Amino acid sequence: MRGYAGKFLEVDLSAGSIKELKFDDEVLRQYIGGRGLAVKILWDRLGGKWETVDPLGPENILLMLTGPLTGYAPGVRLCVSGKSPQSNGVVGSTLATELAIDLKCAGYDGIIFTGEAEKPVYLFIKDSDVEIKDASHIWGKDGKETLKILVKEGREELESRYKQHGLWKDPSAVYIGPAGENKSRLAVVAAKWVHAAGYGGYGAVMGSKKLKAVVAKGTGPLPDVDDMERTLKVTDELLKINFKRTVFRRWGTGYLGYDVGVNSSSEPVWNWQEEWHDEKSFGVDQFERIWVKPYWGDFGCPKTCLKIAVIKSGPFKGAITDNPDYENQAYLGTNLGIFTPEGNVYMTALIDDLGLCGIQTGNVLGFAGELYQRGILTKDDLDGLDLKWGNVEAFASLARMIAERRGIGNILAEGTYRAALKISELKGVDVLKYAVVAKGIGIGAHGIRSEEDYPGYESYPCSVQGGDHTSVARLPINHENSELRVILYDSGVLCWFNFFDTEAQDLIWDLLEAVTGWKITPEDWFGTTARRIIHIQRTLLLLGGPDVRWKPKLDDDVPPRWYEPLRKGPYKGKAVDPERIERARSEYYEAIGWDEKGIPKSEELRRLGLDDVDKRLEELRRST
Repeated sequence: MRGYAGKFLEVDLSAGSIKELKFDDEVLRQYIGGRGLAVKILWDRLGGKWETVDPLGPENILLMLTGPLTGYAPGVRLCVSGKSPQSNGVVGSTLATELAIDLKCAGYDGIIFTGEAEKPVYLFIKDSDVEIKDASHIWGKDGKETLKILVKEGREELESRYKQHGLWKDPSAVYIGPAGENKSRLAVVAAKWVHAAGYGGYGAVMGSKKLKAVVAKGTGPLPDVDDMERTLKVTDELLKINFKRTVFRRWGTGYLGYDVGVNSSSEPVWNWQEEWHDEKSFGVDQFERIWVKPYWGDFGCPKTCLKIAVIKSGPFKGAITDNPDYENQAYLGTNLGIFTPEGNVYMTALIDDLGLCGIQTGNVLGFAGELYQRGILTKDDLDGLDLKWGNVEAFASLARMIAERRGIGNILAEGTYRAALKISELKGVDVLKYAVVAKGIGIGAHGIRSEEDYPGYESYPCSVQGGDHTSVARLPINHENSELRVILYDSGVLCWFNFFDTEAQDLIWDLLEAVTGWKITPEDWFGTTARRIIHIQRTLLLLGGPDVRWKPKLDDDVPPRWYEPLRKGPYKGKAVDPERIERARSEYYEAIGWDEKGIPKSEELRRLGLDDVDKRLEELRRST
C-alpha cells in the first residue's frame, strides 16, 4: 500500500498491553484513513451497542490516525476521533502536529486506544520501541508545563537509550490539560502550545482513560509513494498556488476578527445577540503590534499563517498564544464583549493552558454571560463573579471553574446544551433558547443570518458533525465547502487551508493517485466513497445515547437565536427564514441519499454495501 506505513498500534490501557495490527487493502481504499477509517473502526467495534456506550467510559475507543496524504500534502495534521462526549456521534477532529509525521516515520499509520489505565500514563514511541510510561508527575500540570516536561524527558530518554544517534531533535507530542483530566466535555487534545483538536471533546476521552499524552520520534523515512516524480510535481504546484495567498501569510485568519463583524455581520457578539460590530480596537493592525513571531507554519506548510502574540506589560503581562486566530478572536473576544487584543490574548492563552476549546468554552461562557445579563444566573450562582460583558477577569475565573469542575463550572463543563438542560431544571426557566448549538456542539463563529459568510441554510442543520464550522453541509454536495469534500481532507489527512483555491482543489485527485496509485475520480468520491463514510456518521449520530439522542429533522435546525432579526449594522432586520430552512433541509436529504425523515435510505445503503448499517436503522425508521 503506497502512502501508508502499513500497520497500526493498538494500546489496551486496562491491560497495559500493546500490539500491532493491519487493515485489509480494500478497507483502506474504501475509507482512506483519518476520519473515514475512524468511522469504520467505530462502527465495526461499537456500532452494535452504540446507544449504551458512555463516551467517557472505558468502552469508548480513542483514535489518533494519519492518512495516506499526511506528510506529502502541504500542511500536516492528525485526526482524533471516537464517540464524542459532545454529540454522542462521531467527529473527525484534526489538529496540526508533527506527531503525525513521527508516527508514520516510526512505521505506524495511527493508534487505537481502548480501556482505561489504573493511574495516569503516557505513551512513548521511538520507532518500534513503544512503552506505556507513568504520568503521575505531570497529571495536573497545565499545557505549557506539560509540554516542557514531556519534551525534556523525551529528549533525555532518546539520548540515553540511543546514544549511537548522537544529538536528538525534540520529540513531538499531543497532550491534555487540567480540563481533560477532569473530563470536561469542552476539553481538547493539544499540540505545541496553541494547536488543538477541539470539536468532539476528545480531551475528555483522554482524561477518562487517564492518558495524559503521546510522545513520539520516528527515525525512518515516510512511506513510499506510487509515483514520486508526479507527487513532487503536484506538490510543487500546490506550493506555488499557496504562496500567492499573501493575506493569509501576513495575518493568518486574525484579520477576520474585525472584518467578519463589520463587513459580513456574521460574528458572535454577546452570545450572538448581535453579529455586527465596528470596533476598530479589534482590527488586525492592533494585534499585529504584539506579535513577536509574524511567520510560523507547521511541517510542510507554505502559508505560515500562524503568529505568536505576547503581552509584555499591563495586567495581562506574560500571556502568550497564537494570533489569536479568528475563531478565538470571536469566541473569546467579541462574543464576551472583549474588544482589546490584550484581553483576547490573555483569555486565549488561559484557555490553552487549561486544555479547553476556545470555540466550545467561548460558546458556554457567552451563554452564561447572557443568563447573568438577564438575571437568571446571579453572583451567588457564580461564586461572586460579576459576569458583565467585557469583564476579562470574571470570564477568566469562570473558565478556571469549568476546567476544575468547581461550583457552577461543574455544570458548564458539560457544554452549552447539557448545561442549558440542567439550568432550566434548576431555575424553572427555559434557557435552551439562549444556547447557540447544533447537536450538542457549539456552533463555529460564522453566522448565516446576513447570508454574507460561507455557511448556507443547510450547513449546520444537516452536518453530521453538528456545529463544526469546518465540516458544514452544502449544496450541491460537491460544493467547495461541502462536508463530502472536507471528509476527503480529514481522511487524507491534510490541512484544508492549502486547498481553498479552486485550482488547488482540482489537484487533490492527482495527488491522491500519485501517492497511492488509486484512480479515484470526483464522481467516485462524491457518489460512493464519501457517501459511505457520511451515512455511517449520520447513523451513529442518530443512534446517540446514552444521555442524549437527536431526533432527525426536529434537531436538524439552527439555534432559536438565529430566527431573531439582527438588530444592528447594514443587515439589520435580517433573520433566518424557517420556510427556507425546511426547503434547504429537504433538498439536502434528497441529494445526499436520506429519506424525508433524515434517515439514510435503505436502497442507498445497500448500493454501498452497508447492509449491516441498513439493518441497524430498521427500528429507528419505524419509531420516527
